[in-house]
Amino acid sequence: MNNKKLIIAIDGYSSSGKSTIAKSLAKKLGYIYIDSGAMYRAITYKLLKNNINAENIGEIKEILKNTSIDFSIQNGENIIFLDNECVEDKIRTLYISSHVSEISAIPEVREFLVKIQRELGKKGGIVMDGRDIGTVVYPNADIKFFIDADIEIRAKRRYLELKEKKGEAVNLDKVKNNLIKRDKIDSSRAHSPLKLADDAIVINTDNMTKEEQLQYILDIVKKKKMK
Repeated sequence: MNNKKLIIAIDGYSSSGKSTIAKSLAKKLGYIYIDSGAMYRAITYKLLKNNINAENIGEIKEILKNTSIDFSIQNGENIIFLDNECVEDKIRTLYISSHVSEISAIPEVREFLVKIQRELGKKGGIVMDGRDIGTVVYPNADIKFFIDADIEIRAKRRYLELKEKKGEAVNLDKVKNNLIKRDKIDSSRAHSPLKLADDAIVINTDNMTKEEQLQYILDIVKKKKMK
């Protein structure tokens, strides 16, 4: 089997299951998992914490100059650090979810994070998920997947995820509306919109278990590595 370390891009809509797939795939392959969505959430958290408006590009550019983002493996999980502070739990709230698409649409923010993402994966052996990984960050990725699922299923998944978090009061309709809003912003923004790469393999997860999703993708990756 070819031992080349691949770059695997996984894009898709919010709560389609792409992060779960990406984490499991990276673990199976012994690859590094990079959660690009967490990076955008971290920037969103920092801007909100500092009361910086999304329209104030001057202040955003200044704060980005003094921002560091790193990942660390703890108990088998990929944990994100913002300016040397673990913010894994702080960035996973519905409040951050309600603002992240707006912040992600800012060209200066995307340029800042894309540079970091490319640096993290330049040696290969990575699985990176997001919305523009196969189209912008790694247009020459060895394998590209696009994960999709029905909005009702995605809303329920996200609702259950938030409900499990202590202190997070959630409403299913509110979660669904948030996803619809994010879909629209992510797909229509001028800079690096969410779209299907021409050479991406589309996977609809509506009627697939997590195990079936992982096995399906693993089979494709194994065939690629054997070439």
